[in-house]
Amino acid sequence: MKKTLSLNIATRFGLLLASAILASSCGSDPLPKPKGYFRIDLPARDYLNYTSSCPLEFDVPKYSRVEVNRNDINTDTCLFNLSFPQFNAKLHLTYLPISNNRDQLIRDAYGFAAKHEMKATAIRRTLIEDSNRNVFGVVYDIEGAAASPMQFFLMDSTSHFLRGALYFNHRPNPDSIAPVLEFIRADVMQLSQSLIWTK
Repeated sequence: MKKTLSLNIATRFGLLLASAILASSCGSDPLPKPKGYFRIDLPARDYLNYTSSCPLEFDVPKYSRVEVNRNDINTDTCLFNLSFPQFNAKLHLTYLPISNNRDQLIRDAYGFAAKHEMKATAIRRTLIEDSNRNVFGVVYDIEGAAASPMQFFLMDSTSHFLRGALYFNHRPNPDSIAPVLEFIRADVMQLSQSLIWTK
């Protein structure tokens, strides 16, 4: 009888002690904390003029790298990337000459952006119109967990067409890439504002 009583008291004391430790470890806020993301240090904005072997030139950020891709199929087409190693992102750029195919090129550019509608929560369009430089186009901001959060096309309506698509080399998470996306978007707008057709 004494053994059962002393065991019962020891068990109760152990449970009481465990409850006290558990209650004190919770602190004043028992709710779970929201998920955090790494702080991203953005570089100072600075641009260099880039002249392509194709008939165009534009400003590129100093913190990016131009990667030219060989194109053995069509010598009039230029394929190149604007790589942002610090952000693990690439802006894929394609230059195409216009030759009775303007409407098809515009439809294709819209189609490439529309492919992301399944994952997008919205697609915002920004018109680009600069008659002094003869540059016209559309920037597509694709919101949500789409693979490509930004695409665009720029043209002169008669001879030149440039299409771009931004991709991050990781799983899309709109919250974590938001500051970088906003930063790179300004670089894309600088590209559109500095673009000159050279031939």
